[in-house]
Amino acid sequence: MGYQGIFRRREIKYMLDSEKYSKLMEVISVHMEPDTYGKSLICSLYFDTPDFRLIRTSMEKPQYKEKLRLRSYGIPTDGSLAFAEIKKKYKGIVYKRRVMLAYSQALSWLLSECEAPDKSQISREIDYFKDYYTPLYDACALFYDRVAYYSDEDEGLRVTFDENIRYRFADTDLRLGDTGELLTGAGQYLMEIKIPAGMPLWLARALSANQIF
Repeated sequence: MGYQGIFRRREIKYMLDSEKYSKLMEVISVHMEPDTYGKSLICSLYFDTPDFRLIRTSMEKPQYKEKLRLRSYGIPTDGSLAFAEIKKKYKGIVYKRRVMLAYSQALSWLLSECEAPDKSQISREIDYFKDYYTPLYDACALFYDRVAYYSDEDEGLRVTFDENIRYRFADTDLRLGDTGELLTGAGQYLMEIKIPAGMPLWLARALSANQIF
C-alpha cells in the first residue's frame, strides 16, 4: 500500500530542556539521519466518550489501554490523506494499527455509527472500537512541530523531537488550522524513542551521561 499500517514497538518519552537537547543531538547526529520530511507539522484529533472514559483510563496507568485518533501530516483539506489509528499499549509494548483515507471521509466515518467505507481487518477493528465506546466525539486537537531521525545501524530505531506542542478542545476540526494553547515553553522538547526491542548501547549511554531519565 505504500505506507506501514501495523507497528509493534516500545515508545519511551522524555522531556528535554535546550541544554540536554543540544548535548544529545551531538550523539544522535553521529548514529542517525533525519528523515526525508525534515521538520513537519503533526496534527492529531483524539476521540473520547462524553465522560472522558478513555483519557481517565489512560491516566490510571493500567497494564492495558487504547485510544483512537485521526492524524494528518500538515493541515488537511477535504481530500488530503489522513490516518485513522488505533493505539494499544500492553505491558509497555505499543501496538499501532492504521488505515489511510481522505480526511473528510475519515472524519465522517469516525464521528458516525456507519461502518468503514473500505473493509479491511484494521478498519473492522476500528469499527469494533467505535461500537464498544459509543458515543464517541472529537474531544481534543493536538499539534506540534516534529523532527524525526532514523538509524541505518539499528533497524527499527526512530527518535523524534516535538516542540511548540499546543492543543484545543473547541473547533477541533483539523482543517481549521493549528492554533491552540501552548503546553510547552521555549526551549522545551518532547523526545520519543521508538524501538522494536532493546535500546542500542550507544543511546543508553548517551541518556545516562546526560542524566536523561
